[in-house]
Amino acid sequence: MVVNDATSRPACSTRDAGQSGEAALQQAHHRSCDFSGYCVGFLFRVRVHSAQNEKNAVPERELQAKMAYCENCHGVSGRGFQGYYPIPRLAGQQPEYIKNQLQAFIERRRTNNIMFNVSHVLTPAMLDALTTSFQNLNPKPLVIGAPKELVADGKKIYEEGLPASDVPPCASCHGPEAKGDGQFPRLAGQLSDYLVNKLKNWTKERGQDPAKPDASAIMQPIAHSLNDQQIKAVAAYLNYQE
Repeated sequence: MVVNDATSRPACSTRDAGQSGEAALQQAHHRSCDFSGYCVGFLFRVRVHSAQNEKNAVPERELQAKMAYCENCHGVSGRGFQGYYPIPRLAGQQPEYIKNQLQAFIERRRTNNIMFNVSHVLTPAMLDALTTSFQNLNPKPLVIGAPKELVADGKKIYEEGLPASDVPPCASCHGPEAKGDGQFPRLAGQLSDYLVNKLKNWTKERGQDPAKPDASAIMQPIAHSLNDQQIKAVAAYLNYQE
Protein backbone atom coordinates (compact mmCIF):
# COMPACT_ATOMS: atom_id res chain seq x y z
CA MET A 1 0.00 0.00 0.00
CA VAL A 2 1.41 3.35 -1.01
CA VAL A 3 0.98 6.12 1.46
CA ASN A 4 0.29 9.54 0.07
CA ASP A 5 3.05 11.71 1.58
CA ALA A 6 1.08 14.83 0.96
CA THR A 7 -1.71 13.66 3.22
CA SER A 8 0.35 11.76 5.79
CA ARG A 9 2.72 14.65 6.80
CA PRO A 10 1.26 17.07 9.34
CA ALA A 11 0.96 20.48 7.77
CA CYS A 12 1.45 23.79 9.61
CA SER A 13 -1.81 25.56 10.04
CA THR A 14 -2.32 29.08 8.86
CA ARG A 15 -2.59 30.12 12.50
CA ASP A 16 0.77 28.52 13.39
CA ALA A 17 2.47 30.21 10.47
CA GLY A 18 1.01 33.54 11.54
CA GLN A 19 2.23 33.09 15.09
CA SER A 20 5.75 32.20 13.85
CA GLY A 21 5.81 35.29 11.68
CA GLU A 22 4.72 37.50 14.55
CA ALA A 23 7.42 36.03 16.81
CA ALA A 24 10.07 36.69 14.18
CA LEU A 25 8.88 40.26 13.77
CA GLN A 26 8.96 40.79 17.54
CA GLN A 27 12.52 39.43 17.75
CA ALA A 28 13.60 41.65 14.91
CA HIS A 29 11.93 44.62 16.60
CA HIS A 30 13.70 43.87 19.90
CA ARG A 31 17.04 43.59 18.13
CA SER A 32 16.38 46.87 16.35
CA CYS A 33 15.47 48.55 19.64
CA ASP A 34 18.57 47.15 21.33
CA PHE A 35 20.79 48.42 18.51
CA SER A 36 19.04 51.79 18.46
CA GLY A 37 19.44 52.06 22.22
CA TYR A 38 23.12 51.27 21.93
CA CYS A 39 23.56 53.90 19.22
CA VAL A 40 21.72 56.53 21.25
CA GLY A 41 23.81 55.72 24.32
CA PHE A 42 27.03 55.82 22.32
CA LEU A 43 26.17 59.15 20.71
CA PHE A 44 25.22 60.56 24.12
CA ARG A 45 28.58 59.55 25.56
CA VAL A 46 30.41 61.06 22.58
CA ARG A 47 28.54 64.34 23.00
CA VAL A 48 29.27 64.45 26.74
CA HIS A 49 32.95 63.74 26.08
CA SER A 50 33.09 66.43 23.39
CA ALA A 51 31.41 68.92 25.68
CA GLN A 52 33.92 68.15 28.43
CA ASN A 53 36.80 68.59 25.99
CA GLU A 54 35.42 71.93 24.88
CA LYS A 55 35.00 72.99 28.49
CA ASN A 56 38.58 71.99 29.32
CA ALA A 57 40.10 73.39 26.13
CA VAL A 58 42.48 76.30 26.55
CA PRO A 59 41.58 79.35 24.43
CA GLU A 60 44.13 79.83 21.66
CA ARG A 61 44.92 83.36 22.77
CA GLU A 62 45.76 82.20 26.31
CA LEU A 63 47.90 79.35 24.99
CA GLN A 64 49.88 81.63 22.68
CA ALA A 65 50.39 84.12 25.50
CA LYS A 66 51.73 81.39 27.78
CA MET A 67 53.96 80.03 24.99
CA ALA A 68 55.40 83.51 24.49
CA TYR A 69 55.97 83.78 28.24
CA CYS A 70 57.93 80.51 28.24
CA GLU A 71 59.92 81.59 25.19
CA ASN A 72 61.14 84.68 27.07
CA CYS A 73 63.54 82.34 28.86
CA HIS A 74 63.61 79.19 26.71
CA GLY A 75 64.22 81.02 23.45
CA VAL A 76 62.32 81.53 20.21
CA SER A 77 60.37 78.38 19.31
CA GLY A 78 61.66 76.81 22.51
CA ARG A 79 65.14 76.13 21.04
CA GLY A 80 66.90 77.09 24.27
CA PHE A 81 68.83 80.19 25.27
CA GLN A 82 72.47 80.80 26.13
CA GLY A 83 72.68 83.73 28.52
CA TYR A 84 74.30 84.14 31.94
CA TYR A 85 73.56 80.44 32.28
CA PRO A 86 72.11 77.99 29.72
CA ILE A 87 68.34 77.54 29.61
CA PRO A 88 67.18 74.25 28.08
CA ARG A 89 65.52 73.54 24.77
CA LEU A 90 61.86 72.54 25.09
CA ALA A 91 61.12 72.15 21.39
CA GLY A 92 60.38 68.53 20.48
CA GLN A 93 60.45 67.47 24.12
CA GLN A 94 58.36 64.57 25.38
CA PRO A 95 55.17 65.87 27.10
CA GLU A 96 55.30 63.23 29.81
CA TYR A 97 58.85 64.23 30.70
CA ILE A 98 57.99 67.93 30.94
CA LYS A 99 54.98 67.18 33.14
CA ASN A 100 57.07 64.97 35.42
CA GLN A 101 59.73 67.64 35.81
CA LEU A 102 57.24 70.41 36.49
CA GLN A 103 55.68 68.22 39.17
CA ALA A 104 59.16 67.64 40.59
CA PHE A 105 59.63 71.43 40.85
CA ILE A 106 56.27 71.76 42.61
CA GLU A 107 57.13 69.02 45.11
CA ARG A 108 60.68 70.36 45.60
CA ARG A 109 62.15 67.11 44.32
CA ARG A 110 63.99 69.29 41.85
CA THR A 111 65.20 72.67 43.04
CA ASN A 112 64.73 75.84 41.01
CA ASN A 113 62.81 78.72 42.54
CA ILE A 114 61.92 80.29 39.20
CA MET A 115 60.46 77.08 37.85
CA PHE A 116 58.62 76.43 41.11
CA ASN A 117 56.82 79.75 40.72
CA VAL A 118 56.05 79.03 37.06
CA SER A 119 54.89 75.44 37.41
CA HIS A 120 52.57 75.52 40.42
CA VAL A 121 50.11 77.93 38.75
CA LEU A 122 49.58 75.86 35.59
CA THR A 123 46.19 74.19 35.23
CA PRO A 124 46.06 70.60 33.92
CA ALA A 125 44.45 71.84 30.69
CA MET A 126 47.15 74.47 30.14
CA LEU A 127 49.84 71.93 30.96
CA ASP A 128 48.47 69.54 28.34
CA ALA A 129 48.24 72.31 25.76
CA LEU A 130 51.73 73.66 26.47
CA THR A 131 53.53 70.34 26.41
CA THR A 132 51.82 69.28 23.19
CA SER A 133 52.63 72.61 21.55
CA PHE A 134 56.30 72.42 22.50
CA GLN A 135 56.56 68.82 21.33
CA ASN A 136 55.33 69.89 17.89
CA LEU A 137 58.06 72.53 17.48
CA ASN A 138 61.22 71.55 15.62
CA PRO A 139 63.62 74.48 15.12
CA LYS A 140 67.29 73.99 14.26
CA PRO A 141 69.52 73.33 17.29
CA LEU A 142 71.08 76.32 18.99
CA VAL A 143 74.79 75.45 18.95
CA ILE A 144 77.13 77.76 20.84
CA GLY A 145 80.62 76.57 21.66
CA ALA A 146 80.03 72.81 21.41
CA PRO A 147 83.46 71.45 20.37
CA LYS A 148 83.16 69.55 17.09
CA GLU A 149 86.34 67.60 17.79
CA LEU A 150 84.55 65.78 20.62
CA VAL A 151 81.48 64.77 18.59
CA ALA A 152 82.89 61.43 17.41
CA ASP A 153 83.77 60.35 20.95
CA GLY A 154 80.41 61.51 22.20
CA LYS A 155 78.60 59.55 19.50
CA LYS A 156 80.46 56.38 20.50
CA ILE A 157 79.52 56.80 24.16
CA TYR A 158 75.91 57.57 23.27
CA GLU A 159 75.55 54.50 21.06
CA GLU A 160 77.78 52.01 22.86
CA GLY A 161 78.14 53.23 26.42
CA LEU A 162 81.23 52.58 28.53
CA PRO A 163 81.21 48.90 29.48
CA ALA A 164 84.34 49.23 31.62
CA SER A 165 82.58 51.84 33.76
CA ASP A 166 79.16 50.13 33.75
CA VAL A 167 77.70 52.99 31.74
CA PRO A 168 74.97 51.71 29.38
CA PRO A 169 74.39 53.22 25.93
CA CYS A 170 72.42 56.44 26.22
CA ALA A 171 70.40 55.27 23.23
CA SER A 172 68.94 52.41 25.25
CA CYS A 173 66.63 54.88 27.03
CA HIS A 174 66.72 58.04 24.93
CA GLY A 175 66.36 56.30 21.57
CA PRO A 176 68.73 55.89 18.60
CA GLU A 177 68.01 59.45 17.42
CA ALA A 178 67.90 60.91 20.95
CA LYS A 179 64.24 61.87 20.51
CA GLY A 180 63.26 60.42 23.90
CA ASP A 181 60.28 58.26 24.80
CA GLY A 182 57.62 59.07 27.37
CA GLN A 183 59.31 59.82 30.68
CA PHE A 184 62.76 59.67 29.05
CA PRO A 185 63.59 63.09 27.60
CA ARG A 186 64.60 64.15 24.13
CA LEU A 187 68.29 65.08 24.14
CA ALA A 188 68.75 65.85 20.44
CA GLY A 189 69.54 69.53 19.95
CA GLN A 190 69.84 70.22 23.67
CA LEU A 191 72.35 72.93 24.58
CA SER A 192 75.72 71.37 25.34
CA ASP A 193 76.46 73.71 28.27
CA TYR A 194 73.11 72.83 29.81
CA LEU A 195 73.81 69.09 29.54
CA VAL A 196 77.32 69.50 30.95
CA ASN A 197 76.02 71.53 33.88
CA LYS A 198 73.27 69.03 34.72
CA LEU A 199 75.43 65.92 34.45
CA LYS A 200 78.15 67.43 36.62
CA ASN A 201 75.70 68.56 39.31
CA TRP A 202 73.07 65.86 39.15
CA THR A 203 72.61 65.20 42.86
CA LYS A 204 72.60 68.91 43.73
CA GLU A 205 69.42 69.51 41.75
CA ARG A 206 67.67 66.19 41.04
CA GLY A 207 66.22 63.60 43.38
CA GLN A 208 65.93 65.88 46.38
CA ASP A 209 63.23 63.66 47.91
CA PRO A 210 64.45 60.04 48.01
CA ALA A 211 60.99 58.96 49.21
CA LYS A 212 59.57 59.98 45.81
CA PRO A 213 62.09 58.86 43.20
CA ASP A 214 61.34 59.28 39.50
CA ALA A 215 63.05 58.31 36.26
CA SER A 216 65.86 60.77 36.99
CA ALA A 217 67.11 58.38 39.69
CA ILE A 218 68.35 56.11 36.89
CA MET A 219 70.80 58.80 35.82
CA GLN A 220 72.49 59.36 39.16
CA PRO A 221 75.02 56.48 39.00
CA ILE A 222 75.55 57.09 35.28
CA ALA A 223 76.33 60.77 35.77
CA HIS A 224 78.77 59.92 38.55
CA SER A 225 80.55 57.39 36.33
CA LEU A 226 81.34 59.88 33.57
CA ASN A 227 84.43 62.07 33.78
CA ASP A 228 84.43 65.68 32.63
CA GLN A 229 85.83 64.93 29.18
CA GLN A 230 83.26 62.21 28.54
CA ILE A 231 80.44 64.48 29.65
CA LYS A 232 81.61 67.22 27.31
CA ALA A 233 81.87 64.75 24.43
CA VAL A 234 78.33 63.39 24.85
CA ALA A 235 76.94 66.91 25.29
CA ALA A 236 78.67 68.13 22.12
CA TYR A 237 77.38 65.20 20.08
CA LEU A 238 73.81 65.72 21.26
CA ASN A 239 73.85 69.49 20.70
CA TYR A 240 74.45 68.95 16.96
CA GLN A 241 71.65 66.41 16.56
CA GLU A 242 68.44 67.64 14.90
